[in-house]
Amino acid sequence: MRVLCAFPEAMSSSSSCPPSCLALVALFLALLLHLSLSFQAGDRRTLPVDRAAGLKEKTLILLDVSTKNPVRTVNENFLSLQLDPSIIHDGWLDFLSSKRLVTLARGLSPAFLRFGGKRTDFLQFQNLRNPAKSRGGPGPDYYLKNYEDDIVRSDVALDKQKGCKIAQHPDIMLELQREKAAQMHLVLLKEQFSNTYSNLILTEPNNYRSMHGRAVNGSQLGKDYIQLKRLLQPIRIYSRASLYGPNIGRPRKNVIALLDGFMKVAGSTVDAVTWQHCYIDGRVVKVMDFLKTRLLDTLSDQIRKIQKVVNTYTPGKKIWLEGVVTTSAGGTNNLSDSYAAGFLWLNTLGMLANQGIDVVIRHSFFDHGYNHLVDQNFNPLPDYWLSLLYKRLIGPKVLAVHVAGLQRKPRPGRVIRDKLRIYAHCTNHHNHNYVRGSITLFIINLHRSRKKIKLAGTLRDKLVHQYLLQPYGQEGLKSKSVQLNGQPLMMVDDGTLPELKPRPLRAGRTLVIPPVTMGFYVVKNVNALACRYR
Repeated sequence: MRVLCAFPEAMSSSSSCPPSCLALVALFLALLLHLSLSFQAGDRRTLPVDRAAGLKEKTLILLDVSTKNPVRTVNENFLSLQLDPSIIHDGWLDFLSSKRLVTLARGLSPAFLRFGGKRTDFLQFQNLRNPAKSRGGPGPDYYLKNYEDDIVRSDVALDKQKGCKIAQHPDIMLELQREKAAQMHLVLLKEQFSNTYSNLILTEPNNYRSMHGRAVNGSQLGKDYIQLKRLLQPIRIYSRASLYGPNIGRPRKNVIALLDGFMKVAGSTVDAVTWQHCYIDGRVVKVMDFLKTRLLDTLSDQIRKIQKVVNTYTPGKKIWLEGVVTTSAGGTNNLSDSYAAGFLWLNTLGMLANQGIDVVIRHSFFDHGYNHLVDQNFNPLPDYWLSLLYKRLIGPKVLAVHVAGLQRKPRPGRVIRDKLRIYAHCTNHHNHNYVRGSITLFIINLHRSRKKIKLAGTLRDKLVHQYLLQPYGQEGLKSKSVQLNGQPLMMVDDGTLPELKPRPLRAGRTLVIPPVTMGFYVVKNVNALACRYR
């Protein structure tokens, strides 16, 4: 803008300037004032935009994955299962041939099956042939006896048909099972609080009986394992049997000392070193405890302690978490078996694989209490559906995740505990819905707000399939039912598992993770080098 009237440095009066010039000066001042006010108003209008842009930069998370080489490769049977010896009490073992239960178990294959638990220490072995045949007449117990013969016949059927023999039980068995479940729970609680346990008798040919109340140090336990290995070698069916141990508890000082003595003597004898983990006391747990990042991170410290001892004596030896539960004391109703407990379970799977643990065995697939995957009415619980999705979508190769926009500067003396947890694996190559080279992310959002994730690098502009798991019903986090992408998950009327349908997301679309949820996201056709080959 050009002004054609010169301004003197000082004017004694307005008359010193011609009227035409005064008019131009007035016009210019008015215009200048308008521009100044507009500029200031413009600043006020754009400040919120600038703040929003800054906020967006903080909340929009950029995510990329290293696709050239995996950082870890875990066992094909990484997620495996456990059955507690309590199931053989009063003929529970017979229920394992239920068609519904077999279908649920088959959904989680391939897997190792561990038969063990607290009551293993109170098993007796007698070299007798099926004393159950002497039990009473044709009532409901008729269907519960002779379970040993059922196992033998199942083995024969397995050899001939390459599948499991499925028994067709009458409805009365389900009613009887419900009654026995309630009775067993009361018995177990009584035993637990009185610290007095009754023995179970198992009719299999074995001369070993656990000794209760006798302490064994790590060195002696290691010698016992070596002797056991020697005893098994001459027996043809056991000559190639694997041996796992010592199955220690939480690695506190005395337990670490036991593990150290064991590894020093028998570290090369076992095929994998095992331990157990329980997150929290089931008698005092609250629903919000499952959302505490401090609780989720307790497992990581245990892993490092055990790896340190193992690598001192047998570097590279496989380590198994041979028994994990969210809560002790048999679990807590409406908590251990709820959607909320899934945050611990899914984070456990991600953390263990990321830190190189070869196998994790979930306690338990089906039995008493509330830590199981299937309840006593044969209904799958939220952790079952999580496990099923994991089995269908997650392969054994672990990939490194690179995130921008999530890190915060740590304050002095304060540990950063992320409430948004992201893990990445090659997609399960047995899943024929996805070509090799695809990548599966599983994400846990413990924030009370949604989080936005933008896929970058090798993941940019790729089609994504979303499997978002949320609670179903009015109970919220305490719900025992879940929905997948808004549709409730339940077994089909014919007793089969439902189809797990993904929600396709447009290529290049930002992932929006709802608050306090978890889900799986398959990034298709990434052509990841680490995932193209087995």
